[in-house]
Amino acid sequence: MENLLRPLIVVGGSVVLTLVIGWATDFLLRKADERHHETPLWGLLRRGRIPYMLVLFAALLRGSYDEAELLESRADGVGRTLSLVLIGSAAWLVIRIAAAIVETSYSRYASARAHRDPARVRRVRTQVTLIMRVVSAVVGVVAAASMLLTFPAFRAAGASLLASAGILGIVAGVAAQSTLSNMFAGFQIAFGDMVRIGDTVVVDGEWGTVEEITLTFLTVRTWDERRITMPVSYFTSKPFENWSRGTPQMTGIVFWHVDHSAPVEAMREKLRDILRECPAWDGRAYNLSVTDSTPSTMEVRALVTAKDADDIWTVRVAVREQMLGWLADEHPYALPRVNTADAILPPSRNGNGHRPSQDGVPAQQRRYHGNHNSGRPER
Repeated sequence: MENLLRPLIVVGGSVVLTLVIGWATDFLLRKADERHHETPLWGLLRRGRIPYMLVLFAALLRGSYDEAELLESRADGVGRTLSLVLIGSAAWLVIRIAAAIVETSYSRYASARAHRDPARVRRVRTQVTLIMRVVSAVVGVVAAASMLLTFPAFRAAGASLLASAGILGIVAGVAAQSTLSNMFAGFQIAFGDMVRIGDTVVVDGEWGTVEEITLTFLTVRTWDERRITMPVSYFTSKPFENWSRGTPQMTGIVFWHVDHSAPVEAMREKLRDILRECPAWDGRAYNLSVTDSTPSTMEVRALVTAKDADDIWTVRVAVREQMLGWLADEHPYALPRVNTADAILPPSRNGNGHRPSQDGVPAQQRRYHGNHNSGRPER
C-alpha cells in the first residue's frame, strides 16, 4: 500500500503545488497589469505562465522524487528525463521573459518617437526583431548543449571537442557557408541601417514594402499583395532602391503627350487647382514644363511632392486622371490626334496685311490638295 501511495503523493503534491503557485503568480501579474496601464510588461510576462508552471512542476517532482526514493532501479532514467524537461522549460521561460522586456522597451520608445522620427522607430524595430531572434537562437543552443551534457557519453565528447583547438577551424569552415553568411548579412542590415521593416523598396523592378527581416531571409510585400522572399545577402551585395532612406518625402513625375497647340499656361493653373484639392499633396512644391517635342506631339511633365511613397502614388494618379479629363472637356484639340486635314498655304501679305483673293475665295481659306487640279493655285 505504501508503494502505491508514495508515488501518488509525490506526483499529486507536485501538481497541486504547481497549480497553486502558478495561479498565485498569475494573479499578482494580472493585478500589477491593471494598476500600471502605462507599461505592457506585466501583461506580456503572463505569456510565460505555461513554461513557468512546467519549470515548477519539473523542479518539484525532481526534488521530491529523489527524497522519496521511488523506482530506484530506474532512478537514472527518470532523473535524466526530468532534467531534460526542466532545461527545456527553463529555456522557454527565459525566451518569454526576454521577449517581454524587449517588447516593453520598444513600445515605450516607439510611443515617444512615433510622430517625430518614424524612420528611427522602424530602424529600432528591425534591430529589436533581430536581437530577439539571436537571443532565442543562443538560448536554444545553450539548452540543447545542456541537454546533451546530461548524457555521460556526450559529456565526454563535448568536453574534449571544446577543449581542442580544432573547434576554431570547424567554426570558421561553417561560417563560410551560405547560411551563416546570410546570418552575418542580417546583422549588417540591422545595425548598418541599410533597410528596415516598413521601408518602401524597389528590388528587381518590384515595388513593395519590407514586411519581415530574419537572420537569413527578407520578405517584401508588393503593391498587389504578393510576397517576395529573398536572402538577406542580396541586400549587401547588389544595389536596390530604398525610398524610405532618410526622410520619406518624395517627388513624383507625371507625363502627358499632347498636341502642339495645347494651352501650357492653362495646364499649369489647372495643376495648381488639382493639387489644392488633393489631400495627399503635402504643399511643398509643384511644377509643369514642356520637356520634349516630336513631329506630332509635345511632352509635358508635371512634378508633384508628397510626404511618403503611398501618397505620391495617390497624387500622381489624381493629377494624371483629372488633367486628362479637363483637357477632354475644355480643350479637346489639345489631345494627340492623327492630322488628316489639308495644309493651309502660307499667306503672301500685301500692303494691308491680306493676301489677294482668287476667284472670290480668300487666300487664307484656299487649301492645297496635292495633285487635284481643282484645288491647285493658278500659275
